[in-house]
Amino acid sequence: MAKSTQSSAASNGVPTGALVLADGTVFLGEGLGAVGAADGEVCFNTSMTGYQEILTDPSYAAQIVAFTFPHIGNVGANNEDIESSSPAASAAARGAVFRARPTLPSNWRAEDDLDSWLKKRNVIALAGLDTRALTRRIREHGMPNAVIAHAPDGKFDLEKLHARAKAWHGLDGLDLAKEVTTAQSYVVNEGLWQWPLGVPEVNEPKFTVVVMDYGVKRNILRALGEIGARTIVLPATATAEEALAHKPDGILLSNGPGDPAATGVYAAPEIKKLVDSGKPVMGVCLGHQMLGLALGAKTMKMGQGHHGANHPVKDQSTGKVEIVSMNHGFAIDTATLPKGVKETHVSLFDGSNCGIELEGKPVFSVQYHPEASPGPQDSHYLFERFAKLMKKKSK
Repeated sequence: MAKSTQSSAASNGVPTGALVLADGTVFLGEGLGAVGAADGEVCFNTSMTGYQEILTDPSYAAQIVAFTFPHIGNVGANNEDIESSSPAASAAARGAVFRARPTLPSNWRAEDDLDSWLKKRNVIALAGLDTRALTRRIREHGMPNAVIAHAPDGKFDLEKLHARAKAWHGLDGLDLAKEVTTAQSYVVNEGLWQWPLGVPEVNEPKFTVVVMDYGVKRNILRALGEIGARTIVLPATATAEEALAHKPDGILLSNGPGDPAATGVYAAPEIKKLVDSGKPVMGVCLGHQMLGLALGAKTMKMGQGHHGANHPVKDQSTGKVEIVSMNHGFAIDTATLPKGVKETHVSLFDGSNCGIELEGKPVFSVQYHPEASPGPQDSHYLFERFAKLMKKKSK
């Protein structure tokens, strides 16, 4: 069955974790976190920090994240850095792959060690394999479907795991927003975390922003609070009429997982109505892709996607290069952008689309994560741009 097998024994000499790819390749190592098996698409993330934010980002639903940085876990985990905002999105990533076994935490903010934290969140992890070899496979052949498994006794039915990996449908055509979105609306009045105060409350909001929750990250809500916004978070299936009934100053289309074309079946028509309302609209990640769909563009699946906190993006209007945080496996097909929709940002890695705006209207979106959690803060200005649009519209 297996084309190749790479293994790393656990402390007792028996591999207790396995990653079985759909093509038959098997990676063995030390199982960590939850016990059991989970299927998903394997991607690699190049971030050197922020593993907790990554693993709790709802955009990673149905994915297994392989970390290229070898030392993961040394700052432990805490409740303040969890990025999932809705209880429905508590699982986020289905699995995690590490080069070395996570060390015990050494950080004053740590409330738990990574292994225990993974168990509590029901995330299966694997340590001790050659993540460089896995990353090279993804770079050359694309993101594979796979099953990650953890068995403390080291007993695996590799044939069965391989059949499961081959049978998994993958992300194409998969609407995951409904699985991670909030079940009911809620209000957030928080700003960005500050040392030593923690998370401040926004006592006198300047704006009301409705967030269409396709898998929103908590730090996006806090970044909105930082510009003085009171945010009302609505489910992914909410209609434009329901959103506008809150009399918002602006609407944010959030990040999220899955195939944008699948979620766009029900979301894109509502987004088009929001655009036509004249309200300022800002899109992030999946929200960016679905804004493109609503405006008449098409999306496409990427080979290896963009996952990391060191991606260079060029602002076409200013020539400025930003280093940004990214997490996406789909992209807007630039060739399909209709007249009146301007490409504003491009990736300097592969030239793929990273931003659009609707000419003559207060509507824009970006493929990357301006809330920078984790990642550099080069793009925080986009929230200020959103605030200026809302302020101008309210006059």
